Amino acid sequence: MKRRDFLKSTAAVAGASVVSGPAILSSAKAQSRQETLLIVSESGPNNIDIHGVGTNVPGYEVSWNCYDRLISHEMKSVNGVPYYDRDKFKMELAEDMNVGPMSATFKLKKNAKFHDGTPVKAQDVKWSLDRAVSVGGFPTFQMGAGSLTKPEQFVVVDDNTVRVDFLRKDRLTIPDLAVIVPAIYNSGLVKKNATEKDPWGLEYTKINSAGSGAYKVSRWTAGTEVVMDRNDDWAGGPLPKVKRVIWRMVPSAGNRRALLERGDADISYDLPNKDFVELKDSGKLSIVSTPYSNGIQYLGMNVTKPPFDNIKVRQAVAYAVPYQKIMDAVLFGLSKPMFGAKPGTPTEVAWPQPHGFNTDIAKAKQLMAEAGYPNGFETTLSFDLGFAGVNEPLCVLVQESLNQIGIKVTINKIPGATWRTELNKKALPLYTNVFSGWLDYPEYFFIWCYHGKNSIFNTMSYQSKELDGYIDGAVTAAAEGDKTAYEKDVKSFVDLSFKDIPRIPLFQPYVNIAMQKNVTGYQYWFHRRLDYRAFEKG
Repeated sequence: MKRRDFLKSTAAVAGASVVSGPAILSSAKAQSRQETLLIVSESGPNNIDIHGVGTNVPGYEVSWNCYDRLISHEMKSVNGVPYYDRDKFKMELAEDMNVGPMSATFKLKKNAKFHDGTPVKAQDVKWSLDRAVSVGGFPTFQMGAGSLTKPEQFVVVDDNTVRVDFLRKDRLTIPDLAVIVPAIYNSGLVKKNATEKDPWGLEYTKINSAGSGAYKVSRWTAGTEVVMDRNDDWAGGPLPKVKRVIWRMVPSAGNRRALLERGDADISYDLPNKDFVELKDSGKLSIVSTPYSNGIQYLGMNVTKPPFDNIKVRQAVAYAVPYQKIMDAVLFGLSKPMFGAKPGTPTEVAWPQPHGFNTDIAKAKQLMAEAGYPNGFETTLSFDLGFAGVNEPLCVLVQESLNQIGIKVTINKIPGATWRTELNKKALPLYTNVFSGWLDYPEYFFIWCYHGKNSIFNTMSYQSKELDGYIDGAVTAAAEGDKTAYEKDVKSFVDLSFKDIPRIPLFQPYVNIAMQKNVTGYQYWFHRRLDYRAFEKG
């Protein structure tokens, strides 16, 4: 994209509205560059409702900024970067939270309004939480991770008060109310646009925001741009400084970098790591790199079908991965290695942590022969094209290395808009993906990714009653405050996951953000996406 075309397009977007022509011109003139945040990224949302089927990671960003939840997190500083505080909460739609032994009661802010001016009531909260536990798929599983599974748990006390009843003691319940999924919707508006086949109005909210959040979607062209305008009546916190966010999809990393370097864009966060290193060295932009909380990039294998149902094949792949080449040639040091733990290294009560595999082609060949595949086999290696900057060169290096042990790999590039849907079919034989647990506890990650009972991100279809028992034991021990039992169970499920190796941790990625020097207010959140509410342009 040429500079003049980018500026022309963003100017057109900035002027876009549903009001009359003269008002458009007047609004565009009044809208100063200082009050507009221009973001460029490789890919954008395929759905702006977190409850939608197959909503991709960029869709989380829109939902986070356009909807409120009852509560959110306070911030702390980690290595000089504002970072969400896992253990401290603040009010968002609620003005007060009273947590008892088996329930939590929330008083709503009386001045809270949805984007259309409708007051937010306890009935909207209940309907929204009922929706989250009922639509199925990712949202419902996320709620269940905090023992929030039944509509009966959400009780309207009066118009401004709602109670959440606990099914059991679970330390994840309150934190689970602060993630993206329990967003509060304008139930009256969504119901008007629901149908018999779509009782929760998912088709409407796929393309229309219906929240009370700090921003509202004024324009969305899938694959091209999202424009969000500030909600000047937002009651969830201090009014943001940025009035308008223009988020452009620019597929070429070179073009995104050029737009940043020329000052035509304010922020980009998915450039190749090489670019981030070079931009940091140049000193012209602000570069922030923060490790994913509770997250890894990994190679996953479908363990239900040959050849990856054979543990020795999986171990052979783990020995064939060119870990250090990936660190050097793809990541340029902007990640934490999750491989090569020295023999005898004690297992930590933590996640993520390194496994003991290292690149050893001779060992990998030996295991392939023992598994009955001395001449190898053919397979596909799939990745999310929406994050091709890391995924594509990573897959090429893995392809080259696996070829040395006889595994002939065809790389399968899946568009970002359909990646989540394809991944959740649990049919991909070999793939790379990133998973970062929103609640930063080891057992939470393993509930999502390894538990054999309906775990949506157990995309390897791995089943181990022994490992499930360790995960369930850790959840119970945490709720009961039994530190000894908890630590034993965490170490046990980590050890077993490395032994059976249905997925191979590669590295703990960094969230890398490049910003103009006059842009401040970046905060790291568990969902790894941008929070526009804190940004400011000097």
